[in-house]
Amino acid sequence: MIVDLGTGGPDQLRADFAVIGAGVAGLTVARELVQGGRSVILLESGGLDYERSVADLNRGEVSGEPYYPLQEARLRFFGGTAAIWGGRSAELDPIDFEQRDWVEWSGWPFGKEELGPWYRKAWRLLDLPSEIPKLPPGLLDRLDPRDLAVRYWLIDTQFDRFGARRNADLLGNPLMTLVLHATAREIVATETGAAISRLDVRGPRGKPLDVRAATYVLAAGGLENPRILLASNGILPNGVGNTHDLVGRFFLEHPHGRGGRLVGASAWTMLRAFQKHRVGSQEAAALLVASPELQCSRRILNCALTVAVRPPPYGGQPLHTSAYLAAKHRLQPTERGRSIWNAYKSTGRWLRQATGPLYWWAREKTGRDELALVLRAEQSPNPDSRVTLTEEVDATGMPRIHLDWRLSRQDGESAAELVSAFGREMTRLGAGRVQPAEWLSDAGANWVSDRLVSVHPLGGYHHMGTTRMADDPRRGVTDGWGRVHGIANLYVAGSSLFPTGGWANPTLTIAALALRQADRLLRVGA
Repeated sequence: MIVDLGTGGPDQLRADFAVIGAGVAGLTVARELVQGGRSVILLESGGLDYERSVADLNRGEVSGEPYYPLQEARLRFFGGTAAIWGGRSAELDPIDFEQRDWVEWSGWPFGKEELGPWYRKAWRLLDLPSEIPKLPPGLLDRLDPRDLAVRYWLIDTQFDRFGARRNADLLGNPLMTLVLHATAREIVATETGAAISRLDVRGPRGKPLDVRAATYVLAAGGLENPRILLASNGILPNGVGNTHDLVGRFFLEHPHGRGGRLVGASAWTMLRAFQKHRVGSQEAAALLVASPELQCSRRILNCALTVAVRPPPYGGQPLHTSAYLAAKHRLQPTERGRSIWNAYKSTGRWLRQATGPLYWWAREKTGRDELALVLRAEQSPNPDSRVTLTEEVDATGMPRIHLDWRLSRQDGESAAELVSAFGREMTRLGAGRVQPAEWLSDAGANWVSDRLVSVHPLGGYHHMGTTRMADDPRRGVTDGWGRVHGIANLYVAGSSLFPTGGWANPTLTIAALALRQADRLLRVGA
């Protein structure tokens, strides 16, 4: 059943579970619960497609490091931001789960082996193999694994995987009630604060909805999860789950940047090593990370690096990139707009397959571009990097947020060590010479972004850490199952649970955690 509060609806709804948010985490949890025979109310603040008025609910303030406008930093409709997800899928590394004595606040409540079966199920959810297809041998096989480790993305090419059309079976299940244009304005605790009694939900014109369930799952994303918890202060003045002032802290991203350039190298060899490869029906791309040994010896974070042809610093965008960015800013991310973007990407994919790295090789050979080192970094957990509420409210009466994104010197130093290790290997192999970016040696610079090194120059739109997991309630908002400390029937799902972010794009891990959590809820929940 689908209910749309934009056109009316009931005053009350009841089910075994209530799930807030219809993105990757919320949809994955809801699907598993319904398949397990439980009734679910799935609340989505938007509709089935993008609406400008709904996107305005995302608007907020930004300070600290430069960041994207918050109304553009995530999508609020069925399927969530995965509707424009690039498809890069990868697991976190074992070291990402460990408590590293050189990374303050690091350590997950469990090791990677705990997620093993759920990662395998998450790969199947994305129709991807859990093992990387065998790629052609080349330069990367000759690198010293004691310094640099080769990792891979697998690419999910199904851009609407989490959209309404591909989830028609879930929406048609009699145990599922999807409520659209339904903003959870408050998670209302019982008088003792030890459990949740109901959800105060509002439609776009103030239409109220009272939602009650035995168990509640908050899966609204790394910015909205803390926003909703902090705003839920009717019974608990500091917000739900915020006994130790941790809700909204530890905001993490994957900052992007230019690590320098490679000179005297064979552009063809480098592009062949790092380009997307098609093996059978799968696409995969390689990248380099600091090996666990290097991370331990140099006390650095788990950053990643690729080599790509890019304009030099302070240069200009190539025509095709300018066209893409112009279309991106001109077109709203409606289904039509997303289809146009996907067609653009599909055309680019076809050209890559047809020509290999020829186009990029020609741009580098003619001196228009250079072989740039593209950084995608791990950010160290920082309690001062946080989401808070402002005095301004949105159209539903929810306080807007203030994102204060803060990076540390360790973030930049880790990137510098990775670039240095890559430079040593290139010299040893006679494969070229690395010229590090000047900012990496600047003692006063935490991080410097570059609009020419990526179409996402600031970060990956990966919002993590703001309701982090920890066994100790003084170190995290939830326990290792995502249950909010001190509250019996409230769980959080999604990347806001991540204590650390590693280098890998979070979507696969979001799905794995959601699958693990749903299994737990079916055993101990409603």
